[in-house]
Amino acid sequence: MTTPGTARLRQLRRAKDLMDRDWAEPLDVDAVAAHAGYSRYHFVRAFKAAYGETPGRYLTRRRVERAEELLRCADLSVTEICVRVGFSSLGTFSARFKELTGTSPSAYRARHVRRGAALIPGCYAMLWTGGFKERNSGEAG
Repeated sequence: MTTPGTARLRQLRRAKDLMDRDWAEPLDVDAVAAHAGYSRYHFVRAFKAAYGETPGRYLTRRRVERAEELLRCADLSVTEICVRVGFSSLGTFSARFKELTGTSPSAYRARHVRRGAALIPGCYAMLWTGGFKERNSGEAG
């Protein structure tokens, strides 16, 4: 038997799964709320009650975590990483990154590269993060 609380958590988990899967895509709260079957404002309140942070804050944190990984191992510029993880503004990306990690993206990279992490060439990192789109089978070439 499914209780109302269990059903609510299942709906919220669907939204969280969407953000975990499509973190690099442009996601807005209305679309994520609709995916979970909520209105925008009810969704934000319910998500925060269940997970301790707003959906926007959760998505930002996930994107910064992905950026940390790319800064440690990919030979991409900070701007390329900013776009790759779903931010549209380098200034916003840098501010959120510093807010969550205590350091700028460039300083973060410099600290971790000095520890001997080998950088993956940018073309491989782009492939790994889905940066290359598949061609249509009807195209020549």
